[in-house]
Amino acid sequence: NNLPGTLWGSRNAKMAADLGELLVPYMPTIRVPRTGDRVFKSECAFSFDSPESEGGLYVCMNTFLGFGREHVERHYRKTGQSVYMHLKRHVKEKATGAAGGAIPRRRNGKVFLDLELNRDFNGEDYEYEDEAKLVIFPDHFEIPLPNIEELPALVTIACDAVLNAPSAYKKQEPESWEEEIQVSRHARSLRQLDNGVRIPPSGWKCQKCELRENLWLNLTDGAVLCGKWFFDGSGGNGHALEHYRETNHPLAVKLDTITPDGADVYSFEEEEAVLDPHISEHLSHFGIDMLQMQKRTENGHHTDNNSRPRVSEWEVIQESGMKLKAVFGSGYTGIKNLGNSCYLGTVLQVLFSIPDFQRMYVGNLQRIYDYSPLDPTQDFATQMAKLGHGLLSGQYAKPPMKSELIEQVMKEEYKQQQKGVSPRMLKSLVSRGHPEFSSNRQQDAHEFLLHIINLVERNSAGSENPSDVFRFLVEERVQCCQTRRVRYTQRVDYCIQLPAPIEAATNREELLAYEAKRKEAEENMRAPPEPVRARIPFTACLQAFTEPENVPDFWSSALQAKSAGVKTSRFASFPEYLIVQVKKFTFGVDWVPKKLDLAIEVPDFLDLNRLRATGLQAGEEELPDLMPPIVLPEDTRGTTSPEIDEAAVMQLAEMGFPLEACRKAVYYTGNMGPEMAFNWIIAHMEEPDFAEPLLLPSMMDPGPSTSDSPVGAAPLGSSPPEESIAILTSMGFPRNHSIQALKATNNNLERALDWIFTHPEEEESDAVSDMADTEPNDNAFSNANSHSDSTLSPDRDTTGPRVKDGPGRYELFAFISHMGASTMSGHYVCHIKKEGRWVIYNDHKVCLSERPPKDLGYVYFYHRLSSS
Repeated sequence: NNLPGTLWGSRNAKMAADLGELLVPYMPTIRVPRTGDRVFKSECAFSFDSPESEGGLYVCMNTFLGFGREHVERHYRKTGQSVYMHLKRHVKEKATGAAGGAIPRRRNGKVFLDLELNRDFNGEDYEYEDEAKLVIFPDHFEIPLPNIEELPALVTIACDAVLNAPSAYKKQEPESWEEEIQVSRHARSLRQLDNGVRIPPSGWKCQKCELRENLWLNLTDGAVLCGKWFFDGSGGNGHALEHYRETNHPLAVKLDTITPDGADVYSFEEEEAVLDPHISEHLSHFGIDMLQMQKRTENGHHTDNNSRPRVSEWEVIQESGMKLKAVFGSGYTGIKNLGNSCYLGTVLQVLFSIPDFQRMYVGNLQRIYDYSPLDPTQDFATQMAKLGHGLLSGQYAKPPMKSELIEQVMKEEYKQQQKGVSPRMLKSLVSRGHPEFSSNRQQDAHEFLLHIINLVERNSAGSENPSDVFRFLVEERVQCCQTRRVRYTQRVDYCIQLPAPIEAATNREELLAYEAKRKEAEENMRAPPEPVRARIPFTACLQAFTEPENVPDFWSSALQAKSAGVKTSRFASFPEYLIVQVKKFTFGVDWVPKKLDLAIEVPDFLDLNRLRATGLQAGEEELPDLMPPIVLPEDTRGTTSPEIDEAAVMQLAEMGFPLEACRKAVYYTGNMGPEMAFNWIIAHMEEPDFAEPLLLPSMMDPGPSTSDSPVGAAPLGSSPPEESIAILTSMGFPRNHSIQALKATNNNLERALDWIFTHPEEEESDAVSDMADTEPNDNAFSNANSHSDSTLSPDRDTTGPRVKDGPGRYELFAFISHMGASTMSGHYVCHIKKEGRWVIYNDHKVCLSERPPKDLGYVYFYHRLSSS
């Protein structure tokens, strides 16, 4: 703003005459937003500045990107784009006088920013005044809007279009369907029969069949009947619909969705989900008190209100009973919940508490911003840096001023001080094209963590890669039970999954007694007993993790036949940061991942050194390096279609996965049923050829029976087809690198290309010597791999993956906890230890933790202890 005063002074006089002329040179750069153009007028691409910020927001009239005061110059220097619309929203507290609750006064006839700004909290108490002007760089000429008389028509049209454009995310995220649900026309006039029907609080089953899932209560006559499979993907015989056809009673409510906040209602006559504003009266007619229908607890039973209420995990995890002290400043900024986005917020809070992520994104902020592409909203590094800076700068977590606090005490009102930053731009970028993360539904935080690590890997090829801190090598030892011979292979991993062996619970008797009571209550249609939480010692989980497991479909190269095999896994290297996920979820009858209700006393300090891999031991004999013969099933010899259980395929396809992926999942899990196939899908979703058609095994692509064979799965020593190598070398990739890429990806050209880009070529190609160089302290590593290149897992280049090995002694520094019955619902919060104190991050609220619920976590994060 250090512009000569005369310029500002003479501006008004010159304005009217020169406006038209002033804009002439820039006319070619001013665009009218077309459909498909996203107009970013609620937030800066590089920071969390908005029209409410002190400097307002500048929207480029050519790209429609938004920039805060500090960042607009950079865009101008980079693009030479001179004309910006400056938006400023002035927020005033409403004067409540005689007009008490006056409607906000809106200048210009409208508040033209349909923005999700920081006024989320009691927005009624404020009035807004929005001001817009065109600003021309570099001289900062300002033209107030609207200004129809003097402005060329095109400019007026462009300005109007920008002001009226929907927020940039409206187009991308189709509104979640709840918003479109209409009130049923039957809701007000619904006649309910006085037939004395009373519905118990649980233990329901369909009146025409024995189903206990997906049950709907007809609001006219109280009939409890099963739905049809399409209501929400769970099974049913359609008896509720049949009942409607016989009786014409139009509305039904889904029984296990009733909470104090509402319930899912379906109208058979209108054929859609509807709202019933009178739902609580309609339910009380059948003896259901909505307020008594507590939020369901973890294992799907209602808490019983009359007995001594058990403190639910919701209260414990969020530390609700306590008056928690809010903290402010750098590293104590919350992340706003965009609606079921807390899985993302908790993961990013933990990542940005790790120095390597802070250095990579926030330490390099200027460089990342200066080299960002023309559309920074689509650049992963820029958006990570933006969020990291938002969390660590302290700019968005300032403590309230003393005067504000005094004023609040005087007025006896406590306003929400912490606002947090909104992760909308980053979420929309990292979830683009992902069927689950791009929706507005709740997701699995652990899956999202792996998704983010994957993106970090892909986007830091050739530069520092902060996710190196999580990467470690697992040594898998497979033994043929008949010949006792062994094979050692290594694979890369980022996280250990700890089984939770219920049979090791310390309160086993209590659990068995509860289970018996629950069954009895269900059979007699009585309220279920108070749930009992299984308490499992951490040592039992670790023990279960180290136990040998059976290898399904094991082919022994010593016997050259199928045989029994067992596999044990150990750490070939220990990561700097260890992620431990507790396997708390299993699949229920209705295909929804259900949560096991368990508490595990997770230790603050962890020593895993005894789990370090040993490599081939003296006296152990290795299995010969042979591939299983390729056997095509008899009946498919002449044909090309493998035997696939189509019913299982359809069941998966109905969950929204691509048909080809479902076929592959069922095929590769040996028709073992939909649950196994579902696990395969979850494990392979990120792969580039996930939705490509199933290719039948041929010489170069061994089938599913190679589960113990080296991971590369191309016959040892054989070289990929010449034509594939030729295609890659013709694109300018070195021959050696191309062969490696094809070997690592089963000769799939498209994946090989992907592999080349994610594995930049290294100078030396001698796998073993390189590994010995990078890992001098880990002889097990190079021994295990010295015999063959193809025991490397497919995503490794010849230098071996970068691992930061060291002692396996750790201290807990963060954990993410989940509340609710399944990963598809509920809420996440995280606890992080900062400056020696535990802090709870619950969406935008950041407070000192009084009693961190370490026993109820879902994903735990440990940091290696420096060897002293």
